[in-house]
Amino acid sequence: MRKEPTVYILASKRNGTLYVGVTSDLIKRVWQHKNSILEGFTQKYSVHRLVYFEQHSSMKSAILREKQIKKWQRQWKINLIQKDNPTWRDLWDDIVPDSDL
Repeated sequence: MRKEPTVYILASKRNGTLYVGVTSDLIKRVWQHKNSILEGFTQKYSVHRLVYFEQHSSMKSAILREKQIKKWQRQWKINLIQKDNPTWRDLWDDIVPDSDL
């Protein structure tokens, strides 16, 4: 996975606390969240499970989408996650290159 503007949602658990963010390097940013490198909300509430992400062609469009999703009702965010990830599986393994290759 190359660096590319991405909107992502982290969760503490299924139907748990949600965090919406934007980054140009999803692997690095999620690793930082998972290892509590970034102080703040995700560290305080143990929000480390990547449950949704979408990539964009520009940072401007990714930031606009992040702001849009942040304004959504909680149920709309849950519906967005469950559309492609009904079990709330951690998508970390999907984005990290296979180290055995």
